[in-house]
Amino acid sequence: MEDRLPSLSRLAGFQPVQKYGRQDACLPSQARSLTSNRSELRVEHEFLDCLQMHSPIKLLSIDFDGTLVSRVSEPVLDAQCMELIRELQKAGAIWAINTGRSVDLLESGFADFAFPIRPDFILTTERDVFRPGQNGDQWEPFGDWNERCARDHAELFSSANSVLAEVVDFVNQNTKARLIYDAQRLEGLVAESDEEMERIVEFIERARAEHPNLDYQRNTVYLRFCHADYHKGAALAELARLLEIPRENIFAAGDHHNDISMLDGKVAAMPSCPANAIDEVQDAVRKAGGYVAQKDCGAGVHEALLHFASPRKLSGLKR
Repeated sequence: MEDRLPSLSRLAGFQPVQKYGRQDACLPSQARSLTSNRSELRVEHEFLDCLQMHSPIKLLSIDFDGTLVSRVSEPVLDAQCMELIRELQKAGAIWAINTGRSVDLLESGFADFAFPIRPDFILTTERDVFRPGQNGDQWEPFGDWNERCARDHAELFSSANSVLAEVVDFVNQNTKARLIYDAQRLEGLVAESDEEMERIVEFIERARAEHPNLDYQRNTVYLRFCHADYHKGAALAELARLLEIPRENIFAAGDHHNDISMLDGKVAAMPSCPANAIDEVQDAVRKAGGYVAQKDCGAGVHEALLHFASPRKLSGLKR
């Protein structure tokens, strides 16, 4: 049975009961273990029933690097978190990864980190919305959002040339940051340190004052220029609109500056962050009435999912 049924007790933080071989089945201690094991199975079924009948989570929007995936410690993926996401999917919830990675880089991440399950949708480069293609292996745009996004960005970068030129001059003359181009268009930059990034961001804020549609998304020392109307929160809102899922049923989790737009409570009523999230993110989550986990990365996402999955029904099952 264990090969066919995931241990839902592990999802809620229960310690697994030791299984014994047939040759020891007659011993009294093993008989007691069998009784305990049946009790654990009963709790597992109760947990799954609660997820299916009572969980308010219908759409999950989870950041990739630093939130779902740990790049600084082991394990890279939290097994309990991945199992719980799988069970939520089985219960009817839709899971989207909301990331700054491109489609290709995200697929590389799935392979590199041996992801055990696939998301239902992906929101990439902090703006685009994709669904699985007909063959199941490729991703395709969902609706006309990506087309509108590309058109608005083309118009933006054409009209903001003078501002971007000022940014290029400042970066080249005053920093060691590396500029990144997509074809002939400035896409973003990589600073040498967080301190250098702070100086660059201060300059950009002054330079864009006369061009408010020119914005940026920032994650550690990486920065991408973008239209102010397109960000992780906007992509999530579009996905929710297409799926007809209300704000009250949306869970979101992230750890850095570029996640705040989906964690401020405007798009997702259940915002959260792991303990390793930067202070600005934790402040935004608390202000939105969300959940700041005590554990890092995937373990923190697991903690937050348990908190929101069905607080009244699951509180008696959690440790």
